[in-house]
This record gives sequence, C-alpha cells and structure tokens, in this order.
Amino acid sequence: VQLVESGGGLVQAGGSLRLSCAASGLTFSMYTLGWFRQAPRKEREFVGAISRRGGITDYADPVKGRITISRDNAKYTVDLQMTSLTPEDTAVYYCGAVVEPKIDRTYRREDQYDYWGQGTQVTVSS
Repeated sequence: VQLVESGGGLVQAGGSLRLSCAASGLTFSMYTLGWFRQAPRKEREFVGAISRRGGITDYADPVKGRITISRDNAKYTVDLQMTSLTPEDTAVYYCGAVVEPKIDRTYRREDQYDYWGQGTQVTVSS
C-alpha cells in the first residue's frame, strides 16, 4: 500500500490550499481515509476524515468550517481543501487509510489507521 500526498507549499494567511493524496495497492473503496497534521514540537493531530463511500465526513473543531474533504473512488484519491488559512495551520499534513469493509464510518485516532503517507509541508505566513 502506498499513499502519496501532494499540494503542500507556502501560502499567505487568509489563503487557500488543496492537498491531494493518491493511493495505490489497496481496494480504495474499502478504506476510510483521514488527514492528520503535525506542527513543530507538537503531536500529530486529527484534521478530518471521510468514510469509504464518502457519505460521512468528520472534521476537527479547529478546522471545522474551513476545510472540506472529498474522495474519488474511481481515481483512488482523497483531497483536503483548506481555506482561511492561518499560521496555526502550519504543519506537515499526512494522509492515513484504515480498512473498513463493513460500515460507512470515520475514525479520529491516529492508532486506528493502518497506512500513512510521507506527508506534505504546509507553511502559512502571516
């Protein structure tokens, strides 16, 4: 299984960014996908997740209303659209996948995820 994030970069405060995660080596539609981030000197934290069919999304409070997660089960991709970015959003963003073949649900805990990408850096300047 391979997850590859892309789309990170430097953006000014108030700007927007769209991250993408491309998956391979798995039956994509059987996996819940999640986005996490890790800022310098901080633990990795949950950002949001989307269920295997895309019918359920869950967002962390600090980003709720500013992000949208979507997925394309035909293309094996999951996107994280972020708006109104602030310097507090500066972090390495990771895509995670956890198999969930039976029900449409999301997960918030890092230890619930089976696979991870290498991360993509997002830097928001003030």
